[in-house]
Amino acid sequence: MDLSTLIRKNILNLKPYSCARDEFKGEASIFIDANESPFDTSINRYPDPLQKELKEVIAKIKNIPSENIFLGNGSDEPIDLAYRVFCEPGIDNVTAIDPTYGMYKVCADINNIEYRNVTLSNEYHLRSEKILEKVDNNTKIIWICSPNNPTGNLLDENEITKILNSFNGIVIIDEAYIDFAQQDSWITKLPNFKNLIVLQTLSKAWGCAAIRLGMAFASNEIINVLNKVKYPYNINILTQQQALIQLSKIEKTKENISYILQQREILSNELKHISIVEKVYKSDSNFLLVKVKNANATYNYLAQNGIIVRNRNNITLCDNCLRITIGLAHENEKLIASLKTFAANC
Repeated sequence: MDLSTLIRKNILNLKPYSCARDEFKGEASIFIDANESPFDTSINRYPDPLQKELKEVIAKIKNIPSENIFLGNGSDEPIDLAYRVFCEPGIDNVTAIDPTYGMYKVCADINNIEYRNVTLSNEYHLRSEKILEKVDNNTKIIWICSPNNPTGNLLDENEITKILNSFNGIVIIDEAYIDFAQQDSWITKLPNFKNLIVLQTLSKAWGCAAIRLGMAFASNEIINVLNKVKYPYNINILTQQQALIQLSKIEKTKENISYILQQREILSNELKHISIVEKVYKSDSNFLLVKVKNANATYNYLAQNGIIVRNRNNITLCDNCLRITIGLAHENEKLIASLKTFAANC
């Protein structure tokens, strides 16, 4: 696959902005090149625009060369950049499963790109033939979220492989919840698919939602183009520093993941015994999708009792469904108690 045929011509020919930290790399005693304040406040200097130290740490954890890593302001930045790199506004289109993470469509609308939905099966399974039926010569990206949001399930690996082998465009697999799943990341398959981009985040399993750090993994060629288009200092120094601290706590993170998986099992079993709960869907993530008799009334009751879940009642295939993030044991127990009380009064 010649990736240059997929990249917008203006992006292919773009001469990126060269910042001070790009033009000089190395050690020095006096920096008077970037119009920074000379007063040492610990944050008076611009951060590394390519986050080299942070990428080296991530590379060791993910077992992938640092050259195959792009860091963004949350996963939303590489999502938006993918549109700007590969999709010609008003001409090209993308295809995505439905239901799924809402930012794929929001970014498509912002960039004036046609967004084509392909509904999952009633049990939230991916059907590759339905996806490929939507593809035409102007389809540049296929979006696949696995484990999917809001359904929580891993999508079939064989079906995704069929898409990767059949589609002559970019396939982006969003793995925001992969740390909670019993399956290897698609990062391991990057050498096999030049058109694959894998997204991950520090917001979920690593407990870093506040610092907004997303990761994209892809071929060197794709990473180089993303670096060319991104803003020069897209990851601030405080985010880089905090990420390094959190990434040093690997064992603690594993403990937290194990705890969430245990609580997910407990919560799932408890929910199944409540009369207003009609179904608890299988989850490979840190949340459960739960079908109840009346999602709006249940949501409102929980909110009145200080418990906020996500009402997904208005989402495709999610009629009367609530999305419930796995909390601490005492939080989950309070949720169950409130639901039992509500059910008893229905």
